[in-house]
Amino acid sequence: MNVTVKRFLNGITTGIICVVIVAGIFSFKMKPEPDKMSVAETKEVVHNVYAINDSFVNMFLVKDNENYVAIDAGNDIKVIASELKKLKIDPEKVTAVMLTHSDGDHVGALKLFKNAKIYLSKQEEQMINGKTARMLNKFNKIDSKSYTLMNDQQTIQIGKIRIKGILTSGHTPGSMSYLVNDTWLFVGDAFGLKDGKVDKPNKVYTIDMKTAIQSFDKISNLPHVEFIFTAHTGFTNNYKNAINTSLK
Repeated sequence: MNVTVKRFLNGITTGIICVVIVAGIFSFKMKPEPDKMSVAETKEVVHNVYAINDSFVNMFLVKDNENYVAIDAGNDIKVIASELKKLKIDPEKVTAVMLTHSDGDHVGALKLFKNAKIYLSKQEEQMINGKTARMLNKFNKIDSKSYTLMNDQQTIQIGKIRIKGILTSGHTPGSMSYLVNDTWLFVGDAFGLKDGKVDKPNKVYTIDMKTAIQSFDKISNLPHVEFIFTAHTGFTNNYKNAINTSLK
């Protein structure tokens, strides 16, 4: 075996070893994270608001007469379809999906909602158009070529449902929380809940923790909010108690 071939094989071996080490470290860091998650069971958690349990993540539905607005779209389309069937909810009655961000566990069932218009923040588009990579240099994808971008503090009306988008960057650059009818605040992965208090987002998956903490100020003084709903740590019906904390 000549020297060139040996160097080539040694280079490949070294590269494989590095990849295995990095993957091992990454897996070790990620392993305890699901243990911190406490998602809500599939049910109507408050009048006209439904939690859909997709193993380690919740998506939510807000009802408007016979139609629904979804907050995120879960991780597994088969699981979401099954959970909706339990509640006797027709996915074709979902007229809009508000994406808090574009990570895979929030967009998995988009194809299920055939009649839904998809919304995400303008700052999140970079995560799906090839400009900004997520983890391990991979890019996020959504199963839709059509979507509507929202600005920070923009309010839209869908039927009788009024939705205000609040940019809460950090977990991803375009993470957006949604204030619905001034009462229900859906934060996705922008924040968690711990012992009834708003908590920092998951550190393993958060791109910019400093910005995430700064974003807390944008949701900490909303006068009429009662509930905070998170993607992985359940919800609380005591907004004032939840925000009475410091993330610094």
